Amino acid sequence: MGQFIELKAKDGATIPAYVAEPAGTPKGAVVVVQEIFGVNSHIRSVADGYAAQGYLAVAPATFQRVKPGVELGYTEDDMKAGFGLKTAVEELPAPGVMQDLQAAVDYAKKAGKVGIVGYCWGGLLTWRAAEQIEGLSAAVPYYGGGMTGPEEAARKPRVPVMAHFGDQDHWIPLDTVKAFEGAQPAVEVHVYAANHGFNCDQRGSYNAGAATTARERTLDFFRKHLG
Repeated sequence: MGQFIELKAKDGATIPAYVAEPAGTPKGAVVVVQEIFGVNSHIRSVADGYAAQGYLAVAPATFQRVKPGVELGYTEDDMKAGFGLKTAVEELPAPGVMQDLQAAVDYAKKAGKVGIVGYCWGGLLTWRAAEQIEGLSAAVPYYGGGMTGPEEAARKPRVPVMAHFGDQDHWIPLDTVKAFEGAQPAVEVHVYAANHGFNCDQRGSYNAGAATTARERTLDFFRKHLG
């Protein structure tokens, strides 16, 4: 089990983050970026899982600038609330939430090389982080909503990227994934027979087989790039 700490962003804002420590000396660090449901029990369990694999795991509260203490479930009402909060964060003046991710990376680097993994909206932020955040060594977005659109797909990541998508994801049409692959030949793209949110065991779209395979690939990717 981890605990919440406070990070200090460049503009002086205080951002809570859930931190899970590995049992022994860390072999690196992983920043875990939330979905639109906050740093909830699922995201905390994801961070705990990376800690169990030997990484210092840091999950910053990326809604903090618009609403503190967000912890949603996965009902229709939760979905609407999460979309509203995501929209509010996306409308913040630049650099907005990216400076909070930078603060998380800056904290995490005491454990060695830093990777970043994100889910849903966190996948989009992870993709942006691969281009914009200093101090990263690898990035793994899961079904990042919007990242396969032309504007996002034109980004120039500065670190190795592995991306996971589901072929039944109505939020991210498969033709846009194919277009993204064409625009980003250096990105390692994996597509699963699964829906949006397939990694989350608290959602109806959870797919254990896809989640397990994607996690194994992600851990291999982090072993390769984080040492």
